[in-house]
Amino acid sequence: MKRIAVLTSGGDAPGMNAAIRAIVRTGIEEGLEVFGVRHGFTGLMAGDWSLLERREVGGIMQHGGTVLGSARSLEFKTEAGRKLAIQKMEQAGIEAVIVIGGNGSQTGSHALAQMGFPVIGVASTIDNDLYGSDITLGVDTALNVALETIDRLRNTAASHQRAFLVEVMGRNCGYLALMTALAGGAEAFVIPEVEISPETIATELADAYNRGKSHAIVVVAEGSQNNAAALLEHFQQHHERIGFKLRATILGYVQRGGNPGVFDRILGTELGAAAVQFLLNRQFGSLVGRLSGEIVATPLDVVVSSQKELPANLLKIARTLAQ
Repeated sequence: MKRIAVLTSGGDAPGMNAAIRAIVRTGIEEGLEVFGVRHGFTGLMAGDWSLLERREVGGIMQHGGTVLGSARSLEFKTEAGRKLAIQKMEQAGIEAVIVIGGNGSQTGSHALAQMGFPVIGVASTIDNDLYGSDITLGVDTALNVALETIDRLRNTAASHQRAFLVEVMGRNCGYLALMTALAGGAEAFVIPEVEISPETIATELADAYNRGKSHAIVVVAEGSQNNAAALLEHFQQHHERIGFKLRATILGYVQRGGNPGVFDRILGTELGAAAVQFLLNRQFGSLVGRLSGEIVATPLDVVVSSQKELPANLLKIARTLAQ
């Protein structure tokens, strides 16, 4: 193997640049030419790539986002789109590709692998909903952003005897909300995996108010049926039942931005370097992730057909402490 490519796809995540840097420099050390693909699978189909040298990935590790750019591609979901991408790579002598991304991206990786092209995935999504890695690239930084927000909101909430609904990202996975609630000492949390009614939240807030609390925080996952907007509308009609004045803060894309923390820089470096080694060992069609403290490769067949569960022990602890 002489030439490989690397791309970032789907939602950006802090730490992607660390993975790109590690892939390029590890690849060069192993005698490979490494091409950076711009704008994800769209760039793969267009042949939009360039050779990356050591110096070109210097100074990128500390930056958020992805220097290669990212995009979502409907065309790549078609067999014709994937055939075009393979044709472009074969014409350029590119023998394998490393895909850094989450569920949708690794579904694309799996589709390429099914067509016989050598591919390795790198687990990267702030949602932490990707099977094959206990924690994915970008999660730690996103959690710290959410936690800092809650710490700041507590100050103003206590000053005005308010309750804040803090909506975090995560798509249909409640991991970010659960961990943010646990680390932030929230009085309640709402996640898609365990839907609760607005009335239950109202009762928990009223109980906190009646116990003499000066404020309350409710962490809400964006994918919940009762998201922050729905809860705010409901509670504004029944303010007297919860005691607190209510406000909502939706974090949105601010969680994906910003510079990666130490953990994500190291994790991106480990996963990127391992991805090259797995390619050289011909462990194609695999996702590189961290399981039980070890960097491992999980077959993409398993990844795309499995659902990641929330840690049951932490869910139980969060319920107990959110009182």
